[in-house]
Amino acid sequence: MSLNLEQYVSEFSAQNINGEHLLQLDGSKLKALGMTSSQDRAIVKRKLKEMKASLEKARKAQEKMEKQREKLRRKEQEQLQRRSKKTDKCSSDATEGTNEQ
Repeated sequence: MSLNLEQYVSEFSAQNINGEHLLQLDGSKLKALGMTSSQDRAIVKRKLKEMKASLEKARKAQEKMEKQREKLRRKEQEQLQRRSKKTDKCSSDATEGTNEQ
């Protein structure tokens, strides 16, 4: 409707075309759905291309965030391991000092 193509809404609804299905449509499938105007098909295909590019950009951003989170988790684990080793060393040094007395 935002593309001023509301005349196709009823057919798309009747065929249960949702967002996921919409992204799979090409020119011939749009034509089969009753979109006889090549200009209308071109508008939809251009918009679909934009949507796919946006989805890909969002997917890459999500992957980047996940990698950053994983990197932070590893860094935190390394810090905890270092602290644990220091604590163990301090405990063993204190034990040795007590034994010497």
